[in-house]
Amino acid sequence: MSDKLDKLEDIKIENFIWAIYIGIIILSWYANSKEKKFIIYNDEKAKKEYQNLLIFIFSILLIIYFYFAKDSYDDLKKVNIYDSNKKKKLLYASFIGSLLILISGIIFLTIAILDDEINIEIAFN
Repeated sequence: MSDKLDKLEDIKIENFIWAIYIGIIILSWYANSKEKKFIIYNDEKAKKEYQNLLIFIFSILLIIYFYFAKDSYDDLKKVNIYDSNKKKKLLYASFIGSLLILISGIIFLTIAILDDEINIEIAFN
């Protein structure tokens, strides 16, 4: 019964994260309008707003990616000798995938912070 309650709590958190993703999509759309304004009119204010929006977006995403990597690591720590080899391999693969996504988030956030000329196209996945 505890497993089911834990799973339901995970779903509740994931639904909250989906709502955050919707907000990020809207912010990304708005950020693109700022980038477009910079490209067309060479508007330096729009360029700075675009860069700040990207930093904000990727900071939020990094928190989400960290949550999933930690959750995946916690699941991996719960593996016991009675679990099937298939389950162990899938949990390990899930952790590696979550860790790689976290690493990509760190890289994209770093690019957003360092790219003052905004000539590197980055997008969240």
